[in-house]
Amino acid sequence: MKKFFWVIRGLVYKFYFGSFGFPSYIGKPLIIKKSRKIFIGKRVRIYPGVRLEVVSNNSAIVIRDNVSIGNNLHVVSNDDKLVINKDVTISANVFITNTEHNYQDISVHIMEQKLINKKTVIGENCFIGYGAVIQAGTILGKQCIVGANSVVRGDFPSYSVIVGAPARIVKRFNVETKKWQKTNSDGSFI
Repeated sequence: MKKFFWVIRGLVYKFYFGSFGFPSYIGKPLIIKKSRKIFIGKRVRIYPGVRLEVVSNNSAIVIRDNVSIGNNLHVVSNDDKLVINKDVTISANVFITNTEHNYQDISVHIMEQKLINKKTVIGENCFIGYGAVIQAGTILGKQCIVGANSVVRGDFPSYSVIVGAPARIVKRFNVETKKWQKTNSDGSFI
């Protein structure tokens, strides 16, 4: 019965978002800022507690088709487009951003310093585990797996298993042997 109301909410949001594909649905959100700058594809399933925050008019959040999002996702986008590509699965309690606070000037409170913006993209068919943090400047290639509670920053090639805090590659799919193989922290095969 709850999902019925989520579908109704999605039909209403269609008029407030940049786009909202059908049959997408969304559980009761906590915060949605600048909804006209948020673009939701078809068959997107968002569970309750989502926070989608577009900070500036130059930014956007794009969630492509067939994305499944667990409870309490928090996404912040500032001065760039943050993209979650198609067929992605995001577990609960995940944070994704393309901005961070500058802290270089110790005479100015961190919250009053200029924000630093870096491109963030989640590749197609990625899986992001429970409690992961995807920091500004993270590019995940196609079909990456991010382990639970990982803190991810950097550029990761397609077909990587990424774990830890700070996150590192522990396994990649080897196209020559057609098997998942352990790697060094730089992603080279052992």
